[in-house]
Amino acid sequence: SLLLLPCCHRNGKADLINANTSKWLDAHYDPVANLYTFSSCIGKISPYENTLLDLPTGLVSFLMDQHEPRTPAIAVASGPFIYVYKNLRPYFKFTLPPLEVNALEQDVWNQAREDMIDPLSLKEMLEGIRDKADVPLSVRSLRFLMLDPQDTEAFVNLHKAQPIRRQTVITCIGTLKKNMADEDAVSCLVIGTESKDVYILDPEAFTILSKMSVPSAPTQMDVTGQFDVEFRITVACRNGNIYILRRDSPKPKYCIELSSHPVGLVRMGKSVVVGCAQETLQGFTQKGKKLWTACLPAPVTTMGVMDLPTRGFQAVLVGLANCEVHLYRDKNLISTIKTPDVVTSICFGRYGREDGTLIMTTKGGGLIVKILKRTAVFDDRDSAPGPPLAQSIRLNIPKKTKLYVDQTMRERENAVAMHRAFQMDLSRLRLAAARAYVKALESSLTPMSSSLSEPLKMNAVVQGLGPSFKLTLNIQNTAACRPVMHLAISFLYDESLYSMRTAFFKIPLLVPGLNYPIDTFVECLSDKGISDIIKVFVLREGKSAPLLTAHINMPVSEGLALN
Repeated sequence: SLLLLPCCHRNGKADLINANTSKWLDAHYDPVANLYTFSSCIGKISPYENTLLDLPTGLVSFLMDQHEPRTPAIAVASGPFIYVYKNLRPYFKFTLPPLEVNALEQDVWNQAREDMIDPLSLKEMLEGIRDKADVPLSVRSLRFLMLDPQDTEAFVNLHKAQPIRRQTVITCIGTLKKNMADEDAVSCLVIGTESKDVYILDPEAFTILSKMSVPSAPTQMDVTGQFDVEFRITVACRNGNIYILRRDSPKPKYCIELSSHPVGLVRMGKSVVVGCAQETLQGFTQKGKKLWTACLPAPVTTMGVMDLPTRGFQAVLVGLANCEVHLYRDKNLISTIKTPDVVTSICFGRYGREDGTLIMTTKGGGLIVKILKRTAVFDDRDSAPGPPLAQSIRLNIPKKTKLYVDQTMRERENAVAMHRAFQMDLSRLRLAAARAYVKALESSLTPMSSSLSEPLKMNAVVQGLGPSFKLTLNIQNTAACRPVMHLAISFLYDESLYSMRTAFFKIPLLVPGLNYPIDTFVECLSDKGISDIIKVFVLREGKSAPLLTAHINMPVSEGLALN
């Protein structure tokens, strides 16, 4: 039966349990409600109950016209029919158009009706047609081929006088706005059939506005856009692929090939989110490019969209077989809801006075109603372990210019020559750097030097205009914890140009990390305006090989030293 659920308000009468730090209020729970359904058979509609002739495959609510009051109609798909209810009463019944009958099949049944062939010959001929014909056999012929030999004659006598019909059934149903995107705009019905066809129906006359085909029977669909402007119909099919249909295209525009069969399909803005049988949640663009994949702890049982326009919040609800409902924004898990049983259907939206109502039915027939707290805040940060959120943000890559394309073509055509030129330039750069390094070592163009055998670093600073200069050596022990001792400093210079008050120093114990300045004075003896290099050696006492060497370029003296 078609059952629409009662309203639950925050008036003190609802069963508000477990109202602690959770983001949800437990408004109602009935474990024996005897509601066995799926998400495709739940709609946001008023309380109502009616008996159907057959099991439903889908249910949607839509506005048929602009007449006041704006009361939505209910369309229920069942078998080859769509039952439309308006103002809580049956309004219209739409029947799918019959399919083409196989001509050979029609001919052999005509022969059976004229008693030109016996049931055994009829069975052999139908088996041959079934194996080779492009048009499938009707249900009557398929049923006949399944019978035992003793029952075939009675079946032929009962049905041979009746015309042959091929009738398909509806597998999924959705709605498409007619010409406006408003929430209360008139909508068309979109139905998928077992015959691999997708129909768009006029909301008033219930005539077929458009017919499209997919390579396999559709099982789920998501529709967006307007029929008179532009629309996209995303269809999950029984062959495990997802096809995207667009306006003025009878065949799919794009195809998404999945590694396992889809069990859930919803749209989030400009992306499509698919729940797969291999316990994964995958996101795709409208053109079928994969954006991300999230692993799930259990198989998916149902999926739905959580949309709160007043807060600007949209996420995907995923029911799992481990009695949990996960809430995802893109690939990020932002909330988890524990349930007493496995959830089989889920629906979120306005219910009564509450904008954020979540209705779920369970595998055991139970009914769960939760209300989102007005103070609830969802963090965009992923609560599951994994890579950071910034990793999933797409880069803003500029469009390719004509100059970029021309440059790319030139690089493709001259790749070998460009690589050889690059390697040659790189070798020349390395050679120039090596020569400059050797020259710097030989002439000590830099006032800083370091030792390879000892953790020492020395920096030299020359102060003054001349003829007297102050020479300061800053020595530092770069070791982590080991002190350095028993060191000395010696200077080597042209004694005809310079004189030094002290040309030899003993260095005190060097504590790691501290800077030790050592000062001395240099007198220039020449009045010819020339300068030279003073070499500095750091030696260990009793050893002749220097541990550290530095060459100091002395500036030109602006005066003459007085004796």
